[in-house]
Amino acid sequence: MSIVGEPRFPNLRPENSVLLVIDVINSCAHPDYEDAERGIHFRKIRQMVPALSAFVASYRRLGGRVILTTTVPWREPFLAENINDLYKESEDARYWSTDESGRAELFYEIPTDAATVFAKNSYDAFTNEELVATLERMNARYVIVAGVFGDGCVMASICGGFSKGYRLVIAEDLIETTDDEDRQALQRYLKRRTWPLMYGATVESQRILEALSQ
Repeated sequence: MSIVGEPRFPNLRPENSVLLVIDVINSCAHPDYEDAERGIHFRKIRQMVPALSAFVASYRRLGGRVILTTTVPWREPFLAENINDLYKESEDARYWSTDESGRAELFYEIPTDAATVFAKNSYDAFTNEELVATLERMNARYVIVAGVFGDGCVMASICGGFSKGYRLVIAEDLIETTDDEDRQALQRYLKRRTWPLMYGATVESQRILEALSQ
């Protein structure tokens, strides 16, 4: 729960908002892509996905627009140069994939009907110029943020979206990261303090639906 007072987003409407769901894909959720050697497990993400799927459906019924991001193949030929440089310089940071099947980038158990899909080659979804242009065409004032990883691509996209001038509504119960205790602790702190104080209303998804339904 956030440490700030009652969050306010008085003008939030389906017609002036877009739901951005970040990277709920096999490589970030499916058991086949867990890495026990590195302590990477996705149990908490899979527990969150049914609630996210229900929220997507509810938001669509209210007339909301949905953008889903997947990634390019997370391999050196496809990634942004600075990510590759980081991975080359730091073995601990290295996260290149060896999967060439195309399965890693498929969405994991979320509805995709009528959604607009973009693939990103960096952590921040807003580095994709086509995504930003689509938001402009949609006349989006608010971006509702959900997805994974809370301490990774979601955090980067929150920073990127805010820097682009969007008002953010952050669905705290629909954002998850790996089961790692340190990453969970960091995510709790982001939800409790950093995001609500610096980037936007950080609230339970039911509150968002209630506001949209008024």
